[in-house]
Amino acid sequence: MSGHVTKYEDGLTRCRWPQNDELYIHYHDTEWGVPLTGDDAMFERVALEGFQAGLSWITILRRRENFRKAFKNFEIAKVAHMNDNDVEKLMENEGIIRNRAKISSTIANAKLTLKLEDSLSEIIWSHAPKVRTKKVSAEKFEFAAITPESEALSKTLRKLGFSFVGPTTMYALMQSIGMVNDHAPGCFRRNQLQD
Repeated sequence: MSGHVTKYEDGLTRCRWPQNDELYIHYHDTEWGVPLTGDDAMFERVALEGFQAGLSWITILRRRENFRKAFKNFEIAKVAHMNDNDVEKLMENEGIIRNRAKISSTIANAKLTLKLEDSLSEIIWSHAPKVRTKKVSAEKFEFAAITPESEALSKTLRKLGFSFVGPTTMYALMQSIGMVNDHAPGCFRRNQLQD
């Protein structure tokens, strides 16, 4: 068994990263790597990945319901109408990550999303690699941080004016929305999500 997977108490072999955290295991088993479309859902993921920059994903995951309440369920049109007063209120909200730049970025990104000619989901998916699941042995498998596709996606979104969309953040997005299947070889979800 490679160092990237482990056998869990329920008998399933999974990626090692969820460890024994029930919330993380549920996310790994039901969401991570599952193809996602739809602009509001995509906007939520872009926003949360931006908030995650410099933090662990579990930190964001534990606060996701608070983020949803704070940002009007990530309905793009509603977030785009948030103003400076909303930013000040959010800076006092202990249930989210109180980072002014990230809060302001989320609102600004919503405004930009409303002005796009193509849908946010279409723009992001247009950067999908040709192969979702790379054929690689367990011994040679490594989790990437940046790929040419994530660099191209980051460049596209930055050109459109988006912020907190660096190439590492965009690769994490690509993993989470199923644009790539980065479940480690041996993980039961890798086979279920094969191309």
